[in-house]
Amino acid sequence: MCGIAGIMTADGRPPEDEVLSLLSAALAHRGPDGRGRHAEGGVGMIQTRLAIIDLETGDQPIYAPGGAALVANAEIYNYVELRAGMTDTDFRTRSDCEPALHLYLRHGPDFARDLRGMYAIAIHDPGQGRLVLARDPFGIKPLYYAETGAGFAFASEPRALLEAGLVGRSLDPRARGELLQLQFTCGRETAFEGISRLLPGETMVVEGGRIASRSRLDSLPAGGPEAWSEPEAARLLNEALTDSVTIHQRSDVPYGMFLSGGVDSSAILALMRELNAEPVRAFTAGFGGTAVHDERDHARAVAAAAGARFRSVEFGEADFWRLLPAITRAMDDPAADYAILPTYKLAALAREEGLKVILTGEGGDELFAGYGRYRRARRWRLFGGRPMRRDGAFDGLGILADAATHWRAGYARAEADADRPGRTALQAAQAVDCADWLPNDLLTKLDRCLMAHGVEGRTPFLDPRVAEVAYRLPDRLKVKGGLGKWLLRRWLHERLPEARPFTAKRGFTVPVGGWMAGRGRELGPLVAAQPGVAEACLPGTVESLFASLDGSAGKPARAAWILLFFALWHRALILGREPGGDVFETLAASR
Repeated sequence: MCGIAGIMTADGRPPEDEVLSLLSAALAHRGPDGRGRHAEGGVGMIQTRLAIIDLETGDQPIYAPGGAALVANAEIYNYVELRAGMTDTDFRTRSDCEPALHLYLRHGPDFARDLRGMYAIAIHDPGQGRLVLARDPFGIKPLYYAETGAGFAFASEPRALLEAGLVGRSLDPRARGELLQLQFTCGRETAFEGISRLLPGETMVVEGGRIASRSRLDSLPAGGPEAWSEPEAARLLNEALTDSVTIHQRSDVPYGMFLSGGVDSSAILALMRELNAEPVRAFTAGFGGTAVHDERDHARAVAAAAGARFRSVEFGEADFWRLLPAITRAMDDPAADYAILPTYKLAALAREEGLKVILTGEGGDELFAGYGRYRRARRWRLFGGRPMRRDGAFDGLGILADAATHWRAGYARAEADADRPGRTALQAAQAVDCADWLPNDLLTKLDRCLMAHGVEGRTPFLDPRVAEVAYRLPDRLKVKGGLGKWLLRRWLHERLPEARPFTAKRGFTVPVGGWMAGRGRELGPLVAAQPGVAEACLPGTVESLFASLDGSAGKPARAAWILLFFALWHRALILGREPGGDVFETLAASR
């Protein structure tokens, strides 16, 4: 797993060495094990390497006969099978990424259709005069780009483009409302003017410093549910999950997992126990001394039942004030999801324990229909049904200067695209989340928080073979008796009953409301004085919001958390100011 970036100039002149060096420096945290550079004609590419597979010969760029060069932020899990099928190919490395380069030589821009894994890949083909970029269908690995008068640039993180001076630090006003109301931004456009996302599953061809063509692979199978019986569906599910966890453990370095004790992470643990001779290394975070549910005791019991080596870490109020400025800076593509807090500290613990690879349960709720909002979305309105994310985080609070509903436009596009022939209402709701919430919130959180510590996150649920089964399950095997993920729960109950999978789902909560309430009168004026917040909010409303916090986890607490995140993020990424101590010291330095 790595960081990649590059430039194709419009006039064919070589990119400046200094700019390539700035890109490399900005992505050093993603790849502490080495740096590589490719430069030919009007194209320059860099890679910072986190060595996971082929520690000895896997440095990048990787070159093919004829001069095509590849840099990748990727784990291609089916590289063993791909290599076995290329008996006429002379491989120069043992890297999991090299088969992608040879697939490109055979199939051109269609090369990604045979890849099974998570990837953001860049290939320079000097013979064809083109640059080819590709991103995995679920959007597990990020890739961003900018078109300027000087040409085309790309990078694993937007801040690399900013710090190299390729794009100005300017907030897109449209994206601001979307971020505040949804806590993430949708679609191709990011929060930065001039920086776009390569969409999940997209392959892009760039020629002469300009985008020449795009194509896209879908993460979800076409059509509606299959008419599988319960025994047949259970068999298919077991085969798919076992296969996915098996290949997600391919690594030349030690690995572990994040365990909450919930259905998704417990299912991963159950399979890892079956597939490993040594005890699984499991890590859990909790919040002591607060009113929110602490998962550590249950996770510890599940780990003990699975014979795992268990480590836990507490994320407390002192961590909140101390770490939040650094965490928000790491979230350069902003996602104001408070799960970033424990994830960041867990990643630090995993790295301290000597691990570079962590398996996680992201994607389980989306593929197996675990969220209550899916069940509400499929009901008739007469019986309590309602659209997902109908209301924004600030609706009804009278805080935002622009309270119009245009913030929902990107989400509405995803809803329209998800409504395809043959899909049930439940499948359509799942597809909406797979289009935006999953890649632009959950997976962005996982990528940035782990890569900030040089740790790779792997997501076995987000695998094409698992999706082929999970998404096509009949609705009755996803939701039953008011519980989502029903078949996955039953599967887990048979393998690890100590996980108590039929217990009703508890919403994951971080006690940010209580922490902020204790210092709300001090915090409110500091947040309100930040330029980004002052532009977005009506005078006096931010101070009143923070002063009124009572420690509960209601709508005012969520709005206050988003504003605090946005204030720190705007300071770091738009104003370009480094964190200056804890939250109060950092915000006070901006007044």
